[in-house]
Amino acid sequence: MRLKADLTLLIVSVIWGSAFVAQRVAGQLGSVYLFNGARYLLAALVVLPLAIRAIRNPAAPQKISRNQYKWMFIAGFLLFLGSALQQAGMVYTTAGNAGFITSLYVVLVPFALFFGWREKPHWMSIVAVVLAGAGAFLLSTGGRFEVKPGDALELIGALFWTIHVIVLGKYASKFEALSFSVGQLFVCAILNFGLGAFVETSLEFSWPLLFAIAYTALFSLGLCYTLQVWAQRHTPPADAALILSLESVFAVLSGWLLLNETLVAIQIFGCVLIFVAVVLSQFKEWNSVDHEHLVEGR
Repeated sequence: MRLKADLTLLIVSVIWGSAFVAQRVAGQLGSVYLFNGARYLLAALVVLPLAIRAIRNPAAPQKISRNQYKWMFIAGFLLFLGSALQQAGMVYTTAGNAGFITSLYVVLVPFALFFGWREKPHWMSIVAVVLAGAGAFLLSTGGRFEVKPGDALELIGALFWTIHVIVLGKYASKFEALSFSVGQLFVCAILNFGLGAFVETSLEFSWPLLFAIAYTALFSLGLCYTLQVWAQRHTPPADAALILSLESVFAVLSGWLLLNETLVAIQIFGCVLIFVAVVLSQFKEWNSVDHEHLVEGR
């Protein structure tokens, strides 16, 4: 089950990486909060029928408790803060800077677990996050990092992505995945629309913007956040963050395929470092495998 969860998170990172191209298009059009509100609302509406079906399943009916409502709101609020700050930062900074700074949540998760939950990180986790941070820096910036006006927004957003990953890993696992995913998506959409109504005049629709909304809503949000909620029920938060850090690798590959962007040698080396970090994060579990229960269900 843990292997299935890790492979699921790998698929999530592929889709998130490709969605970075769509988000950049929307950022260049100057849309932040209303764009976020539209795509999160559409994603919630797409997943809603599946959630209703799961709740009303005669074989295993689910009941949404008051505690689940509380954690759905908390997760949605963190999602709103992280996504709003990320999209706003992309208006004022380069794509490379945004990708590198956002990926810092991978480095921050083990340390947030230590200071917030007193969970001592494995020494391999420390080495892995250092490699992942170095790899993301080389990959996103080509080794040349220049401070831009939106970098502070991206850095604050990375802090909220860190907490969001931990919340999903520690608390969402107690609840039905689809209904929890819909709940956090609705909360995020409402908060983005609410803020957008005050700071943005209107959302000027165009075909590129409509495509960006549809792609990010249906795949990177509706599908991926649902898969993430399920997957993080079966894998540690620190490992999940490292696997999701491959998003930056697939973002660069998507830019190369779709936007004709080129990769220099130092960026390829950054990709290698991130892959090594992910493998290393998994290695610490290999020496503790229960060989009598290798087949799921036994």
